[in-house]
Amino acid sequence: MAVAAIKPRLSLTSETRILMMLLQLLQVKAIDLLKNVKVQAILGPQMSTQANFVIDIGKRVKVPILSPATNPSLSPNQSEYFIRVSQSSSAQVKAIAAIVKAFGWREVVFVYEDSDFGRGILPHLTNAMMEVNVFVHYRSVLAPSADDELVLMELYKLMTMQTRVFIVHLSPDTGSRLFQKANDVGMMSAGYVWILTHSCMSLLGSTDPTMIDNMQGVLGVKPYVQPSAQLKIFTKRWRKKFYEENPATDDEEEMVDIFGLWAYDSMTLLAIALERVDAANQGFNQVVSGGETLSDMDTIGTSLLGPVLIESLRNIKVKGQSGQFNIVNGELQPSVFQIVNVGGTERRVGFWTEEYGLSKKLKHSSSDSTSVQYTANMYDLGVITWPGDSDIVPKGWENPTNGKKKLRVGVPVKGGLEQFVKVTKDPQTNRVTVTGFCIDVFEEVLKNLPYAVPFDYVPYGIPHSQNLPDYDELVRQVFIGTFDAVVGDVTILANRSDRVEFTLPYTESGVITVVPVKQDRRRSAWIFLKPLKTELWVTTGAFFIFIGSVIWVLEHRINKEFQGPRHKQIGMIFWFSFSTLVFAHREKVISNLSRFVIIIWVFVVLVLTSSYTASLTSMLTVQQLQPTISNIKDLIKNRESVGYQDGSFVRGLLKYMQLDSSKFRNYSSLEEYHEALTKGSQNGGVAAIVDELPYMRLFLAKYCGKYTMVGPTYKTAGFGFVTSLKTLSFYIFIS
Repeated sequence: MAVAAIKPRLSLTSETRILMMLLQLLQVKAIDLLKNVKVQAILGPQMSTQANFVIDIGKRVKVPILSPATNPSLSPNQSEYFIRVSQSSSAQVKAIAAIVKAFGWREVVFVYEDSDFGRGILPHLTNAMMEVNVFVHYRSVLAPSADDELVLMELYKLMTMQTRVFIVHLSPDTGSRLFQKANDVGMMSAGYVWILTHSCMSLLGSTDPTMIDNMQGVLGVKPYVQPSAQLKIFTKRWRKKFYEENPATDDEEEMVDIFGLWAYDSMTLLAIALERVDAANQGFNQVVSGGETLSDMDTIGTSLLGPVLIESLRNIKVKGQSGQFNIVNGELQPSVFQIVNVGGTERRVGFWTEEYGLSKKLKHSSSDSTSVQYTANMYDLGVITWPGDSDIVPKGWENPTNGKKKLRVGVPVKGGLEQFVKVTKDPQTNRVTVTGFCIDVFEEVLKNLPYAVPFDYVPYGIPHSQNLPDYDELVRQVFIGTFDAVVGDVTILANRSDRVEFTLPYTESGVITVVPVKQDRRRSAWIFLKPLKTELWVTTGAFFIFIGSVIWVLEHRINKEFQGPRHKQIGMIFWFSFSTLVFAHREKVISNLSRFVIIIWVFVVLVLTSSYTASLTSMLTVQQLQPTISNIKDLIKNRESVGYQDGSFVRGLLKYMQLDSSKFRNYSSLEEYHEALTKGSQNGGVAAIVDELPYMRLFLAKYCGKYTMVGPTYKTAGFGFVTSLKTLSFYIFIS
């Protein structure tokens, strides 16, 4: 059909030769046709191994090779006479990565063919997964010659893994056997995810109905072809031609696939390129000498038309049956991909473009770059039917079924401060139970991971000795491989990070000092008199009487409220002045001088009452919590004893601050802290406790009225989980 369509366009001599090899090209036949028929261009082959050989021939004889081979390792940049007339398989990897990201899956398994076709996409697919923070858990390789038994063995291996998201890049033949066996062993049931590349999606064009049944619930990507009147006419013509050549076919809806459209458009492209060049000189430069030592390749020579024709082909744009058919730098440019789901039949659930990402409806490019928003969200796609006829999005993992080795998680066993980590052992069953704040955080993190993490807690006793680096020794157990991880109140320190990895901190950080507050023995029922001195109390009382007398003198002649019997007038003097204390006087004054005196007095009363209230508040609160020690320097100066938590790095910090190590006292519980501080340094106790902020907040919450924090807070990185680069746990925590 393509040849018949382009013949009227070609104004070439009858000697022009174009070799169309739409299926498979035999290498020997290629050399024979170049040597004897003198073809000026070759269309094909599609197989990567054959295409590589033919491309090399085309380069040597300067004949353009238009190949639909999709292997990314075949690049027009490596051979100037190679034109890729199909989309590279690497063009679809970002669309596949967008699907994985949209549903929040964090691990995938690649299933690919052990051939140039299968291996070519691997680096590109791996890079695309890394860009969306997805880990490739396993690479499953199937040889093209693998029989059903080998396919089954590989599927059983995949079933034992926890990852349930499979990205499949196989040839149609290998892919059909894979899904037939996957259906037989129950891997097309709920919980599994199968994402197919474009080449594998061609299985959906199979005339075998059982193939569609075996692939129910799969997702895949396919290049999108925009419907058009031109394409509709072409499809009718193609079907008519197909029925004429295959009258026995039962499929009345047989469709030409995308590779057929690309092949048709390639012929159109080639015809246009030939129209643009001077095709008068179509021969070959022949080899003049060489004798019997010449090979077949040497006797062919080089094409005279090829260099001109390839320049026309490397950058050309055509409106073809498949849409806009643009060749840039010798390669067909990627177009829109459609996301396809098999739910009964093949149906489109969305689109992917490099500009907009995933979308339910096709978005066209906008000239306004500020309006562009790339999205990759599950809600950007239509309703999807998953394997097992399920409408619930698979979580992408299951608990492994192969007895996979569990992570050994070390937890510290201490004599006290068990609010963070507490290890109890049933004496009858020997069952170990681990609880506490650190354990709650750890287990909550694991619940939110997108995969199962089997683990066992392994208690580790912290030795009660001042000479052992207790927590440092626990961390070292991860480095030497005794544990895969450590969960507990382990502080992130620089010297520990040299050998192991820490997660981000999950507590506030810092080392603080807690000391007893001074006991104010002056506190009594008469404390309300303490804010003002005796002299000030007497002076204030005298002024109250004086102001009352002044107001009486100014008002009693002209104001009836200040007149009457003598006892009433004396009472008015005291009442009026003292009522101004709370601004409750209700007697009206008439004289302007009285008003002036009252204004001045009210201002004085306001200042006096504010000062009194502040002083009394301070006595009842702040002054009751005055520390006995103000900072670490006081401890050094007074040679006081200092307490710290048993096994903590704080002992080293106190040494660094030049405190006398003979004054150090180690304790294991909040109760021991309280007892030591109560005794004091002179009675066998301590003057201060230096420990990390999380512990001290617990201590102050329990004994809030007796102790307070003093001095600066010495910054630390906080508590973190310990992991190792040598174990899988490192990935689990940082992901």
